[in-house]
Amino acid sequence: HLEQLGHIEAIAFDKTGTLTKGQPAVTDIFTSQEISEDYVLQLVAAVEKQSQHPLAKAILQSLHEKSLTELIPTDFQSVTGKGAYATVDGQTIYVGSLKWIATLTTVDEMIEEQVKKLQQQGKTVVAAVSNDQFIGMIGIADQLRPESKDVLNKLNGLKVKHKVMLTGDAEPTAQAIATSLNMTDVRASLLPAEKLMAIKDLRAQFGAVAMVGDGVNDAPALASANVGIAMGGAGTDAALETADIALMGDDLTKLPYTIGLSRKTLRIIKENIIFALALKLVALLLVIPGWLTLWIAIFADMGATLLVVFNSLRLIKSKKW
Repeated sequence: HLEQLGHIEAIAFDKTGTLTKGQPAVTDIFTSQEISEDYVLQLVAAVEKQSQHPLAKAILQSLHEKSLTELIPTDFQSVTGKGAYATVDGQTIYVGSLKWIATLTTVDEMIEEQVKKLQQQGKTVVAAVSNDQFIGMIGIADQLRPESKDVLNKLNGLKVKHKVMLTGDAEPTAQAIATSLNMTDVRASLLPAEKLMAIKDLRAQFGAVAMVGDGVNDAPALASANVGIAMGGAGTDAALETADIALMGDDLTKLPYTIGLSRKTLRIIKENIIFALALKLVALLLVIPGWLTLWIAIFADMGATLLVVFNSLRLIKSKKW
């Protein structure tokens, strides 16, 4: 995998937990008039209780900060790439993206406008439905990793041709984050299967492609990429098991370092092959005039071995790119 990484021409990034810290916080709660904010938060938190998604952790954290009682969910079901639902307090509560929620109930224009405002601020919106009635939505903000922009700039220095963000978040939210990172290729509102197709398209266009992600939704794309890279600290078990490389401690700065190390390794391998063949060729040419002695033959053999070993030791001095 280290060797393969040296051939990478394009890198796809997940957003939440990869380019962002993956430690989002609830910033806004909007409800229908007859339901309190606290009750909506309790219902949504009950459904999200069994989810591994970073947004679920933010909702549960907000519930605990407000010292609200946890409601007990039953019949929990996850809908991959869309949301989840469960029976809570005698109601079937659906929680997920507004796009999915809109297929379950009627969403009026005022709600859609409010969602757009939140998304333009770079916030992710989680909407909720009780049975078939819209009950509210929660705005969640995630902070960019401070190193993300610098990492992308270093990848430019390593001549990685293309960088793209693949996310399940809505287009305005993804665009707000991408703009702050100067990323021009953003593909939003993607289901896991669509992320997989995006990786296949990138492979057809650029050849060798790496995928960096941390969630269950990223696992198919990580498996399909030439090199799958998981965020080791915050990554889910599915992502870590599928990926070829794990960045331990969630240190994104290790990505340009690893690519740089891989390319330097490939360069030294090529140099070693050239050095070894050149010495052998010189020894063969000395056979023609009869100048090849036993000592020269030993030097050509041991010399080549020592030369490639000492040349390889240069990798010990490799520093962060």
